[in-house]
Amino acid sequence: MMDVRDVIKRPVITERSMDILNDKKYTFEVDVKATKTQVKRAVEEIFGVKVEKVNIMNYKGKFKRMGKYTGYTKKRRKAIVTLTEDSKDIEIFNV
Repeated sequence: MMDVRDVIKRPVITERSMDILNDKKYTFEVDVKATKTQVKRAVEEIFGVKVEKVNIMNYKGKFKRMGKYTGYTKKRRKAIVTLTEDSKDIEIFNV
């Protein structure tokens, strides 16, 4: 089993992720092998909030070329975490 600090890699700060903050939805890049349950436990333990639900999206690596060399970028996994109404805000996103 992974440590909770290994599950969440970093917050995703984009225009869309800032728009959904009003709905108490926070976006994180998570480990590729992390499950919804592991993400929920990690967010609750690290930030001290109550999670209502977790949505996860997988992104394939993009094909890239550099001269004669070809390959793919890393695959990623993104999680959108919805907090309950009575939970406090996560301080990391208050910019």
